Amino acid sequence: MSIETLSKFLAPTYENFPKGRTIGMVVLRKTQSELILRTEGSGEPMCSEFVQAGFQHKNSIQRLVMTKRKQVAPERRFGREQLRGFELLHPNKDGAVCSLNTNAPCEMCIDCFLYGFAAGGGGAQKSRVWTEDAFSLLPTSETVAERTINAIFETGTMRDENDKASTALNTTEYIKPGVHFLDVVTLKDMTADEMRYVLGNILMTPRYGAVSSRIGRMENQILGIFGGITELPSSLELVQSLYDALIEAKTPLEHPFDTDLLERMTKDAIATWTNRRGISMQLTEEQLTAVIADVDSHWDGERETFLKRLDRSYETFRKPPEKASSNRKGKKNTEPVTPEG
Repeated sequence: MSIETLSKFLAPTYENFPKGRTIGMVVLRKTQSELILRTEGSGEPMCSEFVQAGFQHKNSIQRLVMTKRKQVAPERRFGREQLRGFELLHPNKDGAVCSLNTNAPCEMCIDCFLYGFAAGGGGAQKSRVWTEDAFSLLPTSETVAERTINAIFETGTMRDENDKASTALNTTEYIKPGVHFLDVVTLKDMTADEMRYVLGNILMTPRYGAVSSRIGRMENQILGIFGGITELPSSLELVQSLYDALIEAKTPLEHPFDTDLLERMTKDAIATWTNRRGISMQLTEEQLTAVIADVDSHWDGERETFLKRLDRSYETFRKPPEKASSNRKGKKNTEPVTPEG
């Protein structure tokens, strides 16, 4: 068995128009070091939201949030590293190699076809990797701590050669190691190779958040894969159902939380999702293991062949960016466009 087990929900080839094929994945993200997730600069608090704790327990608690952009951006960069290594990033309309956040995507590489793009001069494609905010199981009171940062001189002390004390002191929040985030990712109208590419990006991206050259290690694990014509319940619904189950079982909600217990309870919770309208099947444990092994074999043993085959699959749909640089009225659009989704 392999990823072809999901053939009913996979596109045989890339197509411009959606046809309702939907694959949903439940991802468990666990911090392996300190992690900083915030939207502003140094000193800002961690990204969090006050939400209802559970469905039965309606008290409000503050949970950490790993926003969709904090998830997708590092995963896209990992994939693009691999594409760059095999010269599979195409030139944009200015002749420069496709790059993120430049408002001039090539509109022709694997990353553009999968994760979408929006070019200021015209042309856009919606992402077929749908993400949402991932929520922590435990409240911020259990998962966030503070650390004081100082800057020492080359003498190894807080005083310079003139015995002047350093004033570079700062206190910042961080997310503790061993914190769990639960996430739901939706893949729309993807081919088998496209799914292998996205899964590889998720499973092999090692670092997230700010200061990722020092901290931010994270391990991602796929706990379930579903096929259907609609999206799975949200990540918030999942953590709320788990909260109710943990309270019912009188399990202490404290850090560090047992990862094995969380995996078992999550798999029990999502086992009922095939009863929902529009969700047709869930892979068994054996099928899920086979799919992950399939992805690993393509990324490890035949990465170059696999990536070049995926790149060739878009050949008949490629159109140089300059050919789509004007709007319907023939006027050049100079306003930046925000990609949908």
